[in-house]
Parts: sequence; structure tokens; C-alpha cells
Amino acid sequence: MCMGFGCNAAGIVGCRIIDSKRERLIAMLTNVFVPCNGRFPMILTIISLFFVGGAVGFLGSFLSAAALTAVIVLGIGMTFLVSRILSATVLKGEPSSFTLELPPFRKPQIGKILVRSLLDRTVFVLGRAAAVAAPAGLAIWLLANVSVGGDTLLNHVTGFLDPFGRFIGMDGVIITAFLLGLPANEIVIPLIVMTYMQQGSLSETAPAQMFELFSANGWTPVTALCVIIFALMHFPCSTSLLTIKKEAGGWKWAALAFVIPTACGVALCAVIANVARLFC
Repeated sequence: MCMGFGCNAAGIVGCRIIDSKRERLIAMLTNVFVPCNGRFPMILTIISLFFVGGAVGFLGSFLSAAALTAVIVLGIGMTFLVSRILSATVLKGEPSSFTLELPPFRKPQIGKILVRSLLDRTVFVLGRAAAVAAPAGLAIWLLANVSVGGDTLLNHVTGFLDPFGRFIGMDGVIITAFLLGLPANEIVIPLIVMTYMQQGSLSETAPAQMFELFSANGWTPVTALCVIIFALMHFPCSTSLLTIKKEAGGWKWAALAFVIPTACGVALCAVIANVARLFC
């Protein structure tokens, strides 16, 4: 779980140290509930835009840290809750003991460490990311630049998903951005900005302009909260899914890893959005 804060794919690979296959699967399926480096910037951006407001200095830093800590605690709590549910249902079985022996102390072999780290951790993860990122980049460009019936394919997709997005406190643009962000969570916010601005490519936007753009497209604090919750609880990135498929030994586990956090995120966002509508 702690390794997942850096990269969920690395955290999934780290589950190899668990001897019990049942508990190893539980750990892999719930690793996505802790935000990785790809989701931290998105969560921090929304927090700073909609919940910190004009607070600056120590107060702004304190509010940001408190809000981010609350999101992380929620993710850890969901990890424990879903692990408990899985261990009592789909992956029911007897708990096993866990022993991790200390390795013998030897003089480090710098060359071996660098080679193994490069091959096992860097090339391994980047290779899988590139295998999906390139086709996904082409798909995003085609959706944003190919028109059918006087409108881009991207607008057709967002319009189709809009009713579902509204039901869970967001809109079709946000849901589409999350889906297209499957290769890398870092591009979700740029995709939202690109779609709202009707551009054909991703671009950088200043925070003040981003806040105005989001507000002009109907964002409220409830919308922002639902985006944060869904950023925390939605399907893993493509690299993590491919890693789960390899480590668990089948696409069914990757599919389960896709469905579990997404169902949790959709359910929680739907509750928040519809409770908010009752009082607004």
C-alpha cells in the first residue's frame, strides 16, 4: 500500500513478497485505493481551486494539507474495508501468518543494483506505459479533431455520457476525461480543459483561468468534491491493469481490479451528489 503512493504498478509488483496467493490478490486488487503520483497533482489542483480559496501563507498550506490528509485517510480506510469484504466473499479463506526474513548483510554490488533496478522497475513499467500511451494519444487526437454531423467525436461522446455524469455529481466531459486518462491520470485535468475550450490538443492553463473555466461550465464545490472522490476511487491506469494481469495470472483479476474501485467511486459520488441536491 505504501509503495502505491508512488506508483500503483510498483505497489502491485511489491505484492510478490506475500506468500499466500489469496492475500496477495487482495493486496493487488485494493492497491489502487491509495493515490499515486499521477493522481496527487489532480487532487491538489481541485483542492486549491475550490476548497482553499484565497487563503495564502501558512493558512493556505494548512488547509491544503488537512484536505489532502483527509483524502488519503479515506483511501486507506477504503483499502481496509474492501480488503475485509474480499476476504469474506470472493477471496474467502484462512488468514496466514506473514514472515519477512532479514537478508544477509553483504557489501552492496552497485552495478547489479543499478541494472536490476533499471530493468525490473524502470524499463518494466515504462515499457507497459508506452505500449498503451501511444495508441491512446492517437485516439484522443482523433476524437478531438474528427467531426461527424458538424460536431467532433469528442463532443458526441461527452454528450452521450452527460446524463450519467450529472447523476454522480459531474458531467460528460469529466467522465470522458477519466476514461481517456486510462493511460495516465496526469492528463485528466488537461483533457477537461481541452474539451471545455473546444481545442484540438492539450495545453497548459493558469490556475485562475482554470477556476473561471470550470465555474463557467457549472462546477460547484459539490462537483469538485465528486471529482476528488472519483480521482481517488476509479479504475487503475493501464500500466497497473497490465501489471495485475501478469502478476495475478489472468484478465479476470484485472477486470475485477477495474470494477471494484470504480463501483465504490460511482456509489459514493452518487450519494454525495443526490444528498446535496436535497438541500440545495
